[in-house]
Amino acid sequence: MSYKAEIPYGAYWSTPFARWQGSLAHLHSVEFAAHVARLELAKRNIDPKEFDYGVLGFSVPQKHSFYGLPWLTGLAGVPQAGGPTVMQACATGVRTLLAAAQEVEVGMAKAALVVNCDRTSNGPHLYYPNPKGPGGTGAAEDWVMDNFGCDPLGGHSMLKTAENVAGDHGIKTVQQHEVVLRREQQYRQALENDSAFLRRFMTLPFEVPAANFKKTLSTLMGDEGVSQSTPEGLAKLKPVVEGGTVTFGGQTHPADGNAAIVVTTRDQARELSANPKIAIRLHGFGQARVGLARMPEATVPAALAALSQAGKAIKDMTAIKTHNPFAVNDIYFAKQTGADLMNMNNFGCSLVWGHPQAPMGTRAIIELIEELALRGGGFGLFTGCAAGDSAMSVVLEVCDA
Repeated sequence: MSYKAEIPYGAYWSTPFARWQGSLAHLHSVEFAAHVARLELAKRNIDPKEFDYGVLGFSVPQKHSFYGLPWLTGLAGVPQAGGPTVMQACATGVRTLLAAAQEVEVGMAKAALVVNCDRTSNGPHLYYPNPKGPGGTGAAEDWVMDNFGCDPLGGHSMLKTAENVAGDHGIKTVQQHEVVLRREQQYRQALENDSAFLRRFMTLPFEVPAANFKKTLSTLMGDEGVSQSTPEGLAKLKPVVEGGTVTFGGQTHPADGNAAIVVTTRDQARELSANPKIAIRLHGFGQARVGLARMPEATVPAALAALSQAGKAIKDMTAIKTHNPFAVNDIYFAKQTGADLMNMNNFGCSLVWGHPQAPMGTRAIIELIEELALRGGGFGLFTGCAAGDSAMSVVLEVCDA
């Protein structure tokens, strides 16, 4: 199918992603995302008055984030736009895009600002009162670390889901490391010619503001904290879990950052596009959930659902992007679908540039669009897993308007 909603070409952006406790660790994620949105809309000469809807996605609460999307749009100079705040872990990027497309589809909005942000650094430490506890003592939770380490349905970590899939499908450490080296090589393509690929959607040098946004503290020339692995270095790493296969080199790292996409009607997409001759059309969305502690497997049924709605197959995809918190994800996906393992994720992926959760999928979709534009158009698929053994996917097309 083809949705009425389109993404205007160039009407999207991402900050660099910084490894947690790095250069972005001091910034409130919602305030930071609003600050960036205001600057990027002005850079693209997009009038904030164009927007009548917005969607905010995050997975790590921040102070006052109860006020969600209306707070963000107010800070960003878009006070007339209302809308929901969405939290679906690493599937949030696709979920917020779908929420905007649905609103345009049914005629309830003409132009939506979709913003996703997260700061895994300095995550909240929560206390849940329990008057019936011993002495009235409640329960405490480290929002980021405790939830990385324990799915409450099974008591297992996210790492365990990767080990389960690796064990059942014979995915060895050496194969995972081969994928890591290839993904890092692909990312280095984005850094060629003074980061020409990244500059298609990212403002570089990027000025890192102070927490009050009144001055610049430092500048980033790109993503911060990206590993530069070698075969020898990876070979020295032992699996994180005794008897397992996944090393620290075979998985991503937590990160901070934000990313955004504009979604509009077809007519307005031409007006807001950096190149009105290029159209970005949405053709299919998919979601899935698999068995307990099987998270990497969920990318496959989600992708197949999106492809089915689009009336396409894997062989029809000019480019494929995945959220790959573990190299295991890509190996399993390629085995099950026939996708070319070593030619997925050109120019970068979350395995390399990090895992700030909500904005991760948004950035991957932006990179998918730009890769398709460089190739002269075609269909692209993004699929990514999320907490709770779930996943979401989208199929889009870059073509002549």
